[in-house]
Amino acid sequence: MAETFSLEALKTRMQKSIASLKDELAGLRTGRASASLLEPVTVEAYGTKMPLNQVATVTVPEARMLSVQVWDRGLASAVEKAIRNSGLGLNPAAEGVVIRVPLPELNEERRRELTKVAHNYAEQARVAVRHIRRDGMDLLKKLEKDGDISQDESRKSGELVQAATDAAVAEIDGILAVKEQEIMQV
Repeated sequence: MAETFSLEALKTRMQKSIASLKDELAGLRTGRASASLLEPVTVEAYGTKMPLNQVATVTVPEARMLSVQVWDRGLASAVEKAIRNSGLGLNPAAEGVVIRVPLPELNEERRRELTKVAHNYAEQARVAVRHIRRDGMDLLKKLEKDGDISQDESRKSGELVQAATDAAVAEIDGILAVKEQEIMQV
């Protein structure tokens, strides 16, 4: 069976890269509390490491406070310890099965570090989009070489792939600019 070229498939893959970037940026801390902030935290529970969202519910009662409702009273101290040791710079306070996590103000240095992390995430997304573009272009060259499409079709399709790539990179840059502004906002 001969391979076929699909611009829609390439665009879908590019959108998946952009969605992945959005997920990574959602976990970056800004001035406001967000339940997604604790998504990377894993808890030692029942003899295995589990994501926090499988042992507790995270809510945002205030702009600078997270509330973690642990489902099993026996895991409260493990959840508190996991949040404290997560490297997010948070200091949780346990009150029974509820753990309150106040978010400290971000200082200028920490904001700059977070923008660098956001830039790294964006660059990874751009690289992923460029890889998808390369895959598409390689397929077009192969189809042209095998005689499945004409040189004109190959050139036109290549221009469409490049246009989709440019649009995806522009969207990534826009998402990054918004996140950077959010992080630097005092």
